[in-house]
Amino acid sequence: MLSTILPTPEDAQAWGRDLAQTLSAGDVVALCGQLGAGKTQITMGLVAGLGSAAAVTSPTFTLLHEYLDGRLPVFHFDFYRMEKPEEVLGLGWDEILDEPGIVIVEWADLFPELMPESTHWFDLSARPDGSRVIQPRG
Repeated sequence: MLSTILPTPEDAQAWGRDLAQTLSAGDVVALCGQLGAGKTQITMGLVAGLGSAAAVTSPTFTLLHEYLDGRLPVFHFDFYRMEKPEEVLGLGWDEILDEPGIVIVEWADLFPELMPESTHWFDLSARPDGSRVIQPRG
């Protein structure tokens, strides 16, 4: 699969809105990349593309945000501050995977063993010019 260059944060959000149109209930999106790679910008686009008017922020400290006002509920996880898979499971991970919504996970590569086989994986990186590159896995 080809990588995509996203010159601005607005382009990253537009890419996420476009991806949202292809998602259906039960899909899991894994966003991987270092700090500042654009994971939250992509998530903003995904949530908006699913019809939510919510102000999206990274759940780095709260670990999970829920956006329930779109065409599908969105469960937005951030694994960055978690040290063990048991912490993720303690948030109700298995139950949320059974919900008829979309699960978005920032830093999903920290616990790949928890991700369903059908997960949509994306690697993001920042370039020196400020643009971002997104590369689908698989």
